[in-house]
Amino acid sequence: MTVTTLDQPRTTSRPAAVLVRGLSLFFTGLFAGFLLGVLVFENSLRSYDASIYAQVRLIELDSLDKLASATLIPALISTAVLAVLARGNKRWLFVALALLVVVLAVTMAVNLPINGDQADWSVRNPPSDWATVRDHWQLAHLVRTVAAIGAFGSLIVAGVTRKRA
Repeated sequence: MTVTTLDQPRTTSRPAAVLVRGLSLFFTGLFAGFLLGVLVFENSLRSYDASIYAQVRLIELDSLDKLASATLIPALISTAVLAVLARGNKRWLFVALALLVVVLAVTMAVNLPINGDQADWSVRNPPSDWATVRDHWQLAHLVRTVAAIGAFGSLIVAGVTRKRA
C-alpha cells in the first residue's frame, strides 16, 4: 500500500513533455507580448503624418521581423510537438496550435508583403496611399495579435486543466 503525503506528488510527468510545454509557453507568451507591444506602438503612430510614419516603419523593419521569426517559429514548433507528446485531452493544445497557424497565415498573406513594399518607401516622399496601406497592415496585425494572445491563453488553460498522468 502506497501512502501519498503532501510532500510527494501523486503523479510524475514525462521530462520531454515538461520541457516542451515550458518552451511552448515561453515562446508563445513572448511572441504575444511582442505583438501587443507593437500594436500599442503602431496605434500611437496613427496621429502622425506620412513622413514620420514611413521613417518609424523603416526603423521597425530593420530588426523586428527577425524578432518575430525568432519567437513565432519556436512557438509553432514547440506547440506542435507538445500536441503530439501530451497525454489526455489535447483540445486546448490544438486550439493554441490553430491560432498560431492563423498568425502565420495572416503574417505571410498580409503583413510580410506590406513590409516588403514599405522597405522601399521614401521618408521624404511616402506613397499617396500610405494611410490605406498602414490601415491594412494594422488591421492584420490586430488579428494576429488577438490570435497570438488567444494561443497563449489556450496553452495556459491546457496546462491548468490537464490531467496528470
